[in-house]
Amino acid sequence: MQKTIPHLWYDDQAEEAANFYTSIFKNSRVIATTPYPKAAEAVSGKTAGSVMTVEFELDGERFVALNGGPDFKFNESISFMVTCDDQAEIDYFWGKLTEGGEESVCGWLKDRFGLSWQIVPKVLSDMLKDPNEEKIEAVTATFLKMKKLEIEPLRRAYEEAKVYA
Repeated sequence: MQKTIPHLWYDDQAEEAANFYTSIFKNSRVIATTPYPKAAEAVSGKTAGSVMTVEFELDGERFVALNGGPDFKFNESISFMVTCDDQAEIDYFWGKLTEGGEESVCGWLKDRFGLSWQIVPKVLSDMLKDPNEEKIEAVTATFLKMKKLEIEPLRRAYEEAKVYA
């Protein structure tokens, strides 16, 4: 069993969110839905029998979504990074997760539930670990101008940067 499981607080969209995310990611499924018990009605403000939690997997990683009420909202201090093999995969996740959401900068977006995601090409990590500071500067200057990350301009910036003698 997965040791650490992200637990996401929604007002009353836990089931909708779990179904949305599992429709996007391969090898994903809703595992279980747990209703609010009568004993929790007074404390939670939720009706007994309504959805309390939804446990789901995204590509084998477990999550729990809670219908906890309007007290807490997502913000950018927590995000989920999706590492992508190619531009087609970036385009796919960006398109799906921004439906009803909003684009931000540098590969960040908020989905329609307000949850932040980073859609990032795997190759970017290697570029930013290069010992050549000119390459790192060139790649960084390039992605800072982007919303959705584009691999080819990043690769061009990386390859065209000066190489130390």
